[in-house]
Amino acid sequence: MNLRSPLWTLCLLAVLLLPAAGRGPAPDLLLGQDFPDPGVVPGEQVAFATAGPAGSIPMASSASGAWTITGDALAARPSWAAEGTSYWAPDVSRRADGSWLMYFSATAVATGFMCVGAAVAGAVTGPYRPAGDRPLVCRPGDGSDIDPQAFTDTGGTTYLLYKSLHGPGGASTIWLQQVDPAGLTLVGGRRTLLRVDAPAEQGVIEAPCLVKTPGGYTLLYSAGKFTDSSYHTSYAVSAALAGPYRKAGDLLTTGGLGSAVDGPGGADVAGDRIYFHGWLPGHRARGLYTLPIHFESTRPVLG
Repeated sequence: MNLRSPLWTLCLLAVLLLPAAGRGPAPDLLLGQDFPDPGVVPGEQVAFATAGPAGSIPMASSASGAWTITGDALAARPSWAAEGTSYWAPDVSRRADGSWLMYFSATAVATGFMCVGAAVAGAVTGPYRPAGDRPLVCRPGDGSDIDPQAFTDTGGTTYLLYKSLHGPGGASTIWLQQVDPAGLTLVGGRRTLLRVDAPAEQGVIEAPCLVKTPGGYTLLYSAGKFTDSSYHTSYAVSAALAGPYRKAGDLLTTGGLGSAVDGPGGADVAGDRIYFHGWLPGHRARGLYTLPIHFESTRPVLG
């Protein structure tokens, strides 16, 4: 082909306009300040995050258009939690009676480990008051239980997902536990959904987010070291809620996003959007990002 021909010029422009190999759609930065492990409430324009400069459980809202941090959602320290503890990865869901349930993790005085606790409120914006005088999940043999997520299956049965530092064989494990309709009492035993078994996970899987999809169930989870660019979001799929789950690939990686987000993790799906955190320039805070998402059978697709 003549390198000076109009056809060559058009071909060259087409190549230059194509997205870089391996890159997906560009994520939107919603909050350029610390807001890690976001839990976004579908349809409510409200989100919650791990403890930081903005409070024990920072709360943000987009009711006025742009996302802004509006205050601290937690009304008081739970009686079982250590003074000065950090509160991790809150998850908020609406109960059948119209009230709101928050799950979170905090250090228990009795064990010195992180445990899963609960708080309730009459409005999605709180304030959330601790429920009960003991944590909901606190197994010393787990070496800490963190990253809770509420899930309601078809038919209305409610569950709690969470990650334990140790599980069968000492491996980091994600669990499924049925709870009563109020979300405050465990029902029956827990079930293993996923365990660490891949080198890229670096001994860590966490931040479960379970989605009912057209082809079954898709479990998003974070893996790697949250402190660096290796942190990423993967997914596993299953035809049945209880599993077995098959690890099916990576969804969000630093390279896959063209380095637009450093260490994308802590993902949560609300409607047709996925929300996640990533390190901001300077590596001192993790901002809140989002992308469109849809599911083809059980496969998550960005954009």
